[in-house]
Order: sequence, then C-alpha cells, then structure tokens
Amino acid sequence: MKASSTIELRGLELPLDLGTYGPGDLVPEAHLLDLTLTIDSSLVLVNSDAMAEVFDYDPLIAEIDRLARDGHYETQEFFMTRVVKACAQYREIEGLEITVSKRPVLGTSGNLGVHLRLDSDALAKAR
Repeated sequence: MKASSTIELRGLELPLDLGTYGPGDLVPEAHLLDLTLTIDSSLVLVNSDAMAEVFDYDPLIAEIDRLARDGHYETQEFFMTRVVKACAQYREIEGLEITVSKRPVLGTSGNLGVHLRLDSDALAKAR
C-alpha cells in the first residue's frame, strides 16, 4: 500500500461578510471552513524536526483569512473558488477537499455547506 498524507483543518470560523438578507431572513451567526490538503507523505515522514522538511501551512491560513476579510461575497462558491486558487499556488498540495458552511439554517439549528473535491488533475487545471 502506498503512503498518503493529509493536512486537515476543521471548523475554522471565518470573518466573512457573505450573502444578502432581507427583513425577516435568518442571518447566519457563523461561516465555517473545513479543508483537507493532500500532500506527499515525504513531507510528513521526515528525518529531522525542522520546518524546512514539512509543508508550512501558516502562510496559506493567513491568505485564507485575508480572503475572508476582503469584502462582501454574495456566494459561498465564489469565496471557495478563491481559496482553491490560493491552495493551487502551493506545488506541495496535490489535491484538496473544501467545505464552506453556515449555521444556523432554520431556527437555531443546522449547518448548510458547499463541498468540493479536487484530485491532482483538477488541481493542475486550477493552476
């Protein structure tokens, strides 16, 4: 069996200004990001405890935060597309899964999200 590796980010609450709501509409209290990055296992099974040997995800998280604060978005899909393009800038990322969701959806419950999965070929096209 071939080794595979992922970096997983779950439940990151985003500072998004997302959607347009009228009087009486339920305005979400939170927008969340789940992100799974597929990377080469050589970036996880390392020979020394050094940042030079691993994928440094901190700059990507900073860019996602910047994108979230970049202004008003009408749709989750457009924000998601911008995050995918940010991920595509890193050659270490071989594939990804992303979900952008909001809560609540009805009353005080429910999460509603859009999920996208890109394998290496689809991510190469995004590059």
